[in-house]
Amino acid sequence: MNDTLTSEVIGRRVEVNGERATVLFYGPVPPVAGLWLGVEWDNPERGKHDGSHEGTVYFKCSHPTGGSFIRPNKVNFGVDFLTAVENRYVLKDGPEEDGKEQIVKIANRPVETIGFDSIRKQQRDNRLRFPAGPPSPAGAFPALKVVVLSRTGITWAEALRCAADWPRLEELYLESNGLSISERPADVLQMVKLLDLSHNQLIDENQLFLIAYLPRLEQLVLCNTGISSLRFPDAGIGCKTSMFPSLKNLVVNDNRISQWSSIDELDKLRSLRSLSCRRNPLTEGSGAQTACQFVIARIGQLQTLNKCQILPEDRRGAELEYRKAFGNEWKKAGGHQDPDKNRPNEEFLAAHPRYQELCLKYGAPEDGELKTQQPCLLKNQLLALRIKYPNHLDQKVLEKQLPDSMTIQKVKGLLSRLHRVPVSDLLLSYESPKMPGREIELENDQQSLQFYSVESGDCLLVRW
Repeated sequence: MNDTLTSEVIGRRVEVNGERATVLFYGPVPPVAGLWLGVEWDNPERGKHDGSHEGTVYFKCSHPTGGSFIRPNKVNFGVDFLTAVENRYVLKDGPEEDGKEQIVKIANRPVETIGFDSIRKQQRDNRLRFPAGPPSPAGAFPALKVVVLSRTGITWAEALRCAADWPRLEELYLESNGLSISERPADVLQMVKLLDLSHNQLIDENQLFLIAYLPRLEQLVLCNTGISSLRFPDAGIGCKTSMFPSLKNLVVNDNRISQWSSIDELDKLRSLRSLSCRRNPLTEGSGAQTACQFVIARIGQLQTLNKCQILPEDRRGAELEYRKAFGNEWKKAGGHQDPDKNRPNEEFLAAHPRYQELCLKYGAPEDGELKTQQPCLLKNQLLALRIKYPNHLDQKVLEKQLPDSMTIQKVKGLLSRLHRVPVSDLLLSYESPKMPGREIELENDQQSLQFYSVESGDCLLVRW
């Protein structure tokens, strides 16, 4: 088991000598050699610590004695749900002929069975069958809130007909049915908050118009449907659409979205706060990180992208980078630092609907920002920065030139050696003359100065 473990074990439930726990860490724990599992016990008295070892925090427990480190070969991971069902109900195909007696154990008792092969065939071919006659009286299941009809072969029309019996339905799962949205819901699904239509390859962007006016729909899941674009033609540039009025969370992973126009269209959704768009041509490849920044910059109200919270400094960095990246194009289209002369053409505004808004927010890009960098020359990558110490006024203000690609962690290492202060005690932020009165924290040690849009002339603030 030790050789096959990966980081995916994080979150798995395990059992050790009758005690149950949750895996919260997997990896080395120096100075002891080998790999360890860090677990939090259901019974906190079983543990020894809170997830720390010799001053290093490997994971966090809700109880100060709820954690332990255990070798992987000492724990029992059990079996997955499908395997357990197959083992219990003998669903695996075997060499036995239909009609031959078999001995199986159910609840530890031997049971003699005949004809299980035919039962297995019926289970594999399981599909719902809907009567052709009139539907049952409306509201037959008045309290039902969640319905899962994935992989049942149900059609959209059949789902709508059944929905008349579910007047309070809030969640509907219709994955992998090969269905298409063939008609608009009429007086049904009006209370639905979550609709999952994943893995239905017959759905296209035009069919989404048929469900666009479900009044309470907050979450729409469209993974692997083959959708290549999104559009809301009822709203113009800079306006909000009347479609999907309550939609907060949209999931379009594993699709074919390849044009930025689809991302710009999502800015028209008045309630959208969370988007997941992994494994689309637009967001894959070597420029994936830049693409994510541009998604944030193009959708102004977004708070979560691919399940990661968008912090204020993340949004600021993304919007400034986007503003800089397309600054030359903006100037060629008629953009100008003078508001009275700032008249970019319609083609540019259609391609970058939020650009003018960002110019109002941060100011128009200056000519110095738009100069083409020459990556081969180190001097073009150096930032001239002042370094101040707000909590130590006796420290002299320093002036340093640092590469824009330098990570926050390396900056802290430099300052740690300079002042003999532990890296863990250092807190960094910066001020920009372009944003007077604002201080931007540099929280992520793995990101670069460029990521936070630190520029020459800015001032680093160092505290400990």
